[in-house]
Amino acid sequence: MIKEVKIRSLKGIKDLILEQDRNPDNKRYRSSFFYRGMPDESFKLTTSLDRNCKGKTELEGYLLDNFKKYARIEDPLIDKSIWRAMIVGQHHGLPTRLLDWTHSPLVALHFANDITNYDEFGKKDCVVWRIDAKELNCLLPNKYTESLQKKNTFIFSVEHLSELAKDISQYDEDMNGKAFVTVEPPSIDQRIVNQYSFFTIIPKGLKDMEDILAKTNNTVKYIIDKKLRWDLRDILDQLNMNERIIYPGIDGIAKWLGRHYYVK
Repeated sequence: MIKEVKIRSLKGIKDLILEQDRNPDNKRYRSSFFYRGMPDESFKLTTSLDRNCKGKTELEGYLLDNFKKYARIEDPLIDKSIWRAMIVGQHHGLPTRLLDWTHSPLVALHFANDITNYDEFGKKDCVVWRIDAKELNCLLPNKYTESLQKKNTFIFSVEHLSELAKDISQYDEDMNGKAFVTVEPPSIDQRIVNQYSFFTIIPKGLKDMEDILAKTNNTVKYIIDKKLRWDLRDILDQLNMNERIIYPGIDGIAKWLGRHYYVK
């Protein structure tokens, strides 16, 4: 069941940030939670591929083949794995079946409050989704869960996933529209490192990700009141969680300064 929590105070934000429990195995705070922030709570958990191609999944192969053809000059390893190609494409704006997540609730709160038109800021509630990767792994086929156990991890790397599913069709067949993996991307640039990024790979046949999340116990949809958003945005700046960290380089600095000097 998807639990909804409405946050109407900064105390609720603090509770979200500090919600992780101590891991009983190693007595450390090592959470299996991942977060996704979106600026409008009505937005669905849909992939950019689905939004761009309106469900015509047969276009995915053409997109990826052409992306690899043109991207080889930038990434000579692009042909090494279809999953690497997909992640690099997603990172640079290609429509893919991936959904972005982060291990950091602060990063998710930044993206929940990251919009281009600040005249509209504070007019809609935003949202942070939380999922539990360990819980979702219980839905995976046996060969995937057994492989995770052998490697003593709950997250796939690109290399690890390639051992189990060398191509998209095999992955879709294995998942059968009933599960999905969480994968840690290779550190292809500083931005992906700073954002503490992870991806879920949505299989063909899974029409609505929320159908799977509804079968879990630890999924939470945090709805943040629109009246709180400016205060939250300022506090995130004080915590140095802003565009110059999320987007390292001159582009991030310019975006941060533009918002910093925005006149309400």
